[in-house]
Amino acid sequence: MTISPKLDGRVAVITGGARGIGLATAEALGAHGAALLLADRDAALLPAAAERVRRTGARCETAVCDVREEASVIALADFARREFASVHVLVNSAGTAIRKNVVDFTLEEWRAVVETNLTGTFLPVKYLVPLMRGHGWGRIINLSSIMGHVSTAGRGVYSATKHGVLGLTKALAQELVEEGITCNAISPGFIATELTAALRANPERNAELMAATPMKRWGTPEEIASLALYLCSDGAAFMTGTDVLSDGGWVAQ
Repeated sequence: MTISPKLDGRVAVITGGARGIGLATAEALGAHGAALLLADRDAALLPAAAERVRRTGARCETAVCDVREEASVIALADFARREFASVHVLVNSAGTAIRKNVVDFTLEEWRAVVETNLTGTFLPVKYLVPLMRGHGWGRIINLSSIMGHVSTAGRGVYSATKHGVLGLTKALAQELVEEGITCNAISPGFIATELTAALRANPERNAELMAATPMKRWGTPEEIASLALYLCSDGAAFMTGTDVLSDGGWVAQ
């Protein structure tokens, strides 16, 4: 059983790849032989992110892509086809969050969260899976959240999108099984990334969150990346349509 995968000759596309969990995952896959295509809507972050990945010895290309926009994702798929011909791994890591009660959301805010987290998972799957077919091997990894399992006040819209990601993951696993493509989700807990910087900087909120986390600490992007790496290994070949929680025991309470 291969736990540490050899990904030589594999091509991985990672959305939200310029920072946080996406970038950590790119570095992990690159260190094990994969070639990377980092997609992110923040063009300013992509050069430094690509340089970090290239330090692993991996080939790394970049593309500015807004996963909310169909034309942008089509352009990403066209770029992947021109540069690599095929894709073997897709990691849907792009995400956003707005913390407020559901009735206080504007329609614009609702759309911003839904279109990034849910439409932004659907569109890369729709347009990149054709490049994954025909190889007899493939991995799709969707980033969900502990809020895909539970919900709390102020997290309803975010939670709805992450529940949706889990439903999409289960269906895709069944639709793609004959292609040899597995589809799994990872549900992180509170991870120290740019998205949680404001929470970590607020002493009161930080203390509340850590008190509610049995391990009493924030997770790291590298810990989530290690799960993605495992899901790409032969050791995870019998896993599809499931979800892996990494949350310091938060949901278990």
